[in-house]
Amino acid sequence: MNELALKELLYKMADDLLILGHRNSEWTGMGPILEEDIAFSSMAQDKIGQSHALFQLLHQLGEQAPDTVAFTRNAEQFHNCVLVELPNQEYDFSLIRHFLFDTADALRWEMLSRSSYEPLAQLARKIHGELRYHTLHANTWVKQLGSATEDSIGRLQRSLDEAIPFALGMFEESPYESDLVTDKVFEGEAMLKSLWMAQVEKVISATRLHLPDWKLINPVRGGRMGKHSPHLQPMLDEMSEVFRMDPTAEW
Repeated sequence: MNELALKELLYKMADDLLILGHRNSEWTGMGPILEEDIAFSSMAQDKIGQSHALFQLLHQLGEQAPDTVAFTRNAEQFHNCVLVELPNQEYDFSLIRHFLFDTADALRWEMLSRSSYEPLAQLARKIHGELRYHTLHANTWVKQLGSATEDSIGRLQRSLDEAIPFALGMFEESPYESDLVTDKVFEGEAMLKSLWMAQVEKVISATRLHLPDWKLINPVRGGRMGKHSPHLQPMLDEMSEVFRMDPTAEW
């Protein structure tokens, strides 16, 4: 098994979850209704917990401790896709991002439950159950607001059009992609993307929203290779402020 390939996979998953977990936590006390305030806070907690579990697997493979890895790297050392680091904007954008990301995330963990790397497969079988609420929540609100008023439909459509190119960046392939597939660690980004597109199309077809032609979209890539938007570093500075003041603090 190619250990570099495995670490790259774990890092990009952990970084996605850590960064989006932080973004979702910014809705605490700011949600449009109390229910959504609680929902986004709960999902943020889940994501940060899942990222911690992945950082622990990396630590077992010889990487630094989870706190050090999470809070001392600069933006160019992060492997997350650009989608998760974008500012929350209005609720419609955060909802669409939640829908697009969590659809892929649930499918990824389901695929990893069959991984040849048993520690990851065991974690996937545990986490996959947690994600049922995340996808149910996203699908329910997208269907409701995507079929409600002209205002809600228009807002979601604009956010969907904005987010889709960034969402396609989730499937940026690793330099070690063939090793992951050959070693049966992960069935590959191409397969995940295909499953994701089918699921996204299924949910959107139950609304008055429409998807752009997939073939005409230019995916926003680079995040997996450390090329990020200007939004990531300020976020990391804020996120790591307490740790930098007191490295003995626990998260």
